[in-house]
Amino acid sequence: MTSNALKTTLLAAALALGSLNAHALESDRQQPISIDADQGSLDQKNQVTVFTGNVIITQGTLNMRANTVRVVQDQNGNQTMNAQGSPVYFRQELDNNKGIAEGWGDRAEYASANHTVKLVGNAKVRRGGDVATGNAISYNTQTEVYTVLGGNATGSKNNPRVHIVIQPSTAKTDKK
Repeated sequence: MTSNALKTTLLAAALALGSLNAHALESDRQQPISIDADQGSLDQKNQVTVFTGNVIITQGTLNMRANTVRVVQDQNGNQTMNAQGSPVYFRQELDNNKGIAEGWGDRAEYASANHTVKLVGNAKVRRGGDVATGNAISYNTQTEVYTVLGGNATGSKNNPRVHIVIQPSTAKTDKK
């Protein structure tokens, strides 16, 4: 595995995870990325990297766990990441002592070309005391817009409606 290919793979994984929360610790981006898995492979010709078996990716306070993580880079340098799990899980500290962000889903997807991160299937994101659940949760890293979809909107019978709990401002500032 060449150094550049490995860096691209690690960057895509870190971007996908860190992008799920716009207020994640800034210092995490300066930390080394560590990947542990039962197996890893790189197809340099097709720019595909796959990690399988109890995959754990960490960078500073950022932690992601999945069964399989697959990263692909196209000829234009655009990256896609697909993580499968039961569930895929991420956790990261927020800036300014605002708590923890964590999320779960049957799979996580990241596409650098359209700046989107998605948790799909039994998706849940918790930031501080706020919680969003649905069949799919997407986040655009450029516009900073979250979209939560229920099963009816995604064609699934699971989680037919979204559920969101937003804590009052005073409760958010009290939780550290």
